[in-house]
Amino acid sequence: MNASRPLEGKVALVTGAGGTMGRAVVRALLDDGCRVAMVDVNPAAMVALSAEQGERVLAVSGDIGDCAAVQDMVALVELRLGGVDILVNNAGILSNHKVEATGREEWQQVMAANLDGAFFMAQRTVPGMKARQWGRIINVSSLAAKTGGLTAGTAYSVSKGAMNALTFSLARELAPHGVTANAVAPAYVRTPMVTEQLSAAQRQELMRQIPVGRFCEPEEFAHAVRFLASPLSGFITGEVLDLNGGLLMD
Repeated sequence: MNASRPLEGKVALVTGAGGTMGRAVVRALLDDGCRVAMVDVNPAAMVALSAEQGERVLAVSGDIGDCAAVQDMVALVELRLGGVDILVNNAGILSNHKVEATGREEWQQVMAANLDGAFFMAQRTVPGMKARQWGRIINVSSLAAKTGGLTAGTAYSVSKGAMNALTFSLARELAPHGVTANAVAPAYVRTPMVTEQLSAAQRQELMRQIPVGRFCEPEEFAHAVRFLASPLSGFITGEVLDLNGGLLMD
């Protein structure tokens, strides 16, 4: 294993790659030697990164909540880059509405983006990982899964709790095949979800509650993902790695 590029030759697929956290993960996995498929519903968000990295990346646009679209997207990745070794289920949308204010359509949209897409992606990529006897599935959960949502709404919190359960189920099933499944549960990463969807007063109050006194940086989140993707993390599976600055300790 090349110490400076431990994932040389591996193929990673990152959903939500056009967002702040997704771009940070893409860059981290590229630094570790991966070829990366960047999946996002917004193709324009990936143009700059595609131009910067050339043949080492593949930009794919589609709705991960659509099972047929996922089949087509992964088939394209396999054709252009090869079988997917590392799946990072990062895509998601935030809803701050609590139970009485959450409509049926909003509930379904949140579940499709935050949970269904992760399931469809895992279902499509797992057979190849099992055949190669090596794989990493890294799901992006949230502090909201454990707290019920300090500021996040009901649908979001439930979707992330289900993401943890999906992680445990995959970890149990795939462990004998050399495939690990873990989750990263960040709290308040410095992204537009925090800077634009929370008021200034909410942000100040949260920073007072977080023991380290600040929000998580996207690069810190990406570092946690690359750690779980590492060949040296093969004995870690079914873990939810908290990334919350001490806001919740368990």
